[in-house]
Amino acid sequence: MKPRTRRRTHRLKVKNFGPIKSADVEFGDLTVLVGPQATGKSIFLQLLKLLVDVRQVKYEFRRAGIDWQQKFDLFLDVYFGEGMRSLYKAKTAVEFRGVAEDLKKLVADMKPVKGESMFFIPAQRVLALREGWPQAFTYYDAGVPFTVREFSEELRLLMTDLGSTEMLFPVPRRMKQEFRDLVQQHIFPGFNLKIDTQRAQKRLVLSAGENAHPLPFMVWSAGQREFVPLLLGLYYLLTSAGSPRRSGVDWVVIEELEMGLHPKAISVVMLMIFELVARGYRVCISTHSPQVLDAVWALKHLRESNANPKALLNVFGVPASPSMVELATEIMKKTAKVYYFDREGGTTRDISNLDAGAEEAGESGWGGLSEFSGRANEEVARAVANAGREGQL
Repeated sequence: MKPRTRRRTHRLKVKNFGPIKSADVEFGDLTVLVGPQATGKSIFLQLLKLLVDVRQVKYEFRRAGIDWQQKFDLFLDVYFGEGMRSLYKAKTAVEFRGVAEDLKKLVADMKPVKGESMFFIPAQRVLALREGWPQAFTYYDAGVPFTVREFSEELRLLMTDLGSTEMLFPVPRRMKQEFRDLVQQHIFPGFNLKIDTQRAQKRLVLSAGENAHPLPFMVWSAGQREFVPLLLGLYYLLTSAGSPRRSGVDWVVIEELEMGLHPKAISVVMLMIFELVARGYRVCISTHSPQVLDAVWALKHLRESNANPKALLNVFGVPASPSMVELATEIMKKTAKVYYFDREGGTTRDISNLDAGAEEAGESGWGGLSEFSGRANEEVARAVANAGREGQL
């Protein structure tokens, strides 16, 4: 009998790194990080990127002519952003996939190699299109975090690969028809996303028709400006070729997907994230939106109840077309984890059960995302009850 192969555990433990005193995250097929600002969620995800892709990070720095002089503190500044060398402390400890990692030694010893395993869509993604067109890695100051510069570079290369294509949305075969319809309805109503080639410098514009004057980046709605770089990132990942995934890319990180978006648009993005998970990517997202956890909560309970996959589509209010039923069927086989980053203790808590009746406030309040609505409901119910009693006197 052959020995049983142990499944590789994707787990990251971090101690004494920036605001993080102790973090322990075991990644599911979909992992959601929640918590207040400045609790270390973004730092944690950037550290994960470094651990997964340190060779590629060093390759990009060398290609861009960034000389960190083999000094670890300077490397931290050019990777995490200017002034971030203080993240690392004497008692910093990192363990990834069951192996203790010496960050100084890891950065110093690994040889630069082209090619990434993690595609990272940062919270500052709008910077990639600040002039209506993706900028090169070298365009940015060395103090800008690596993940922002690299994302902009990836979009620039993607636009180059598209060649003479002028229409970027809607485009057949770039994503499911159902996704295109939802995006058109909730994010680009009456508009198409195009490349304006009438000027010396190419730029992205929204167009309401052939005879309409194109709308440049700076007059778009805030949600459209936030969504377009995310859309282009999804184009990169949702390949239309034979393979369901981008070659070599196993991980996807998306920070604060909800920025600038209406709740219905957030639902559309969540469905597309489910598509990434269904295709086999290991997806990590950070969020401040209770709606994201609503979706994860629904997925968890429908899965545990062996519900018909169409029930999940009903949650999102989308038609049960064969393609969407296939997506729902696949995503209900996947695992989802949720972790709360606590500011007071500098620790993480596994709140994957999302139990509103849990004694621990971090879980019952869904990492603080549902506390306001909970208090509002309680106070309104109390006021209504009191008014009813007074009316009976």
